Amino acid sequence: MSVQSRKTLLTAAALTAGLTLAAVTPALAGTGASHATRAAAVSSTQGDPRNVTQRVADFYGAYIDSVWANEDPAAAANAKALRGFYLSAAAQKKVTAYEKKNHADGILFAQNVPVKWKVTYTGSGMGHATSRVTLTWSDGAGAEVSKIDVQSDLKTLKITDLKPAG
Repeated sequence: MSVQSRKTLLTAAALTAGLTLAAVTPALAGTGASHATRAAAVSSTQGDPRNVTQRVADFYGAYIDSVWANEDPAAAANAKALRGFYLSAAAQKKVTAYEKKNHADGILFAQNVPVKWKVTYTGSGMGHATSRVTLTWSDGAGAEVSKIDVQSDLKTLKITDLKPAG
């Protein structure tokens, strides 16, 4: 592995770690609650970089944080770096093609940014695992949700396919 590749990988890993930690911020920034109440709602979190579903959750948390912070000059670069680190080359091409055709984000399958997300393991086979990402687009009882099925390679842990769940 070249020095440049190592630097890129380490930069992406450091960025991911920082953004994953920052993923708690939107949950804490809910409406109508005091800071103490919001902090208590998310008292701890954990992760395992070997767990493919956790990696999908880490990616979506960090990615949503990046696109949410669209006024931050580094946000677009962060989102691009996250795509490069977490998605296979083929998945990146598929996302780009979707975006050109639909004029919408190919990771979220939308033009806006969700306020909440959840990732659930749904199965595995033939060297891949599938996770279901549930995106919530507003607060309240009648909040709209959408779902995305994300396929990951069990060996590389890279996301190999994304598609809206039917």
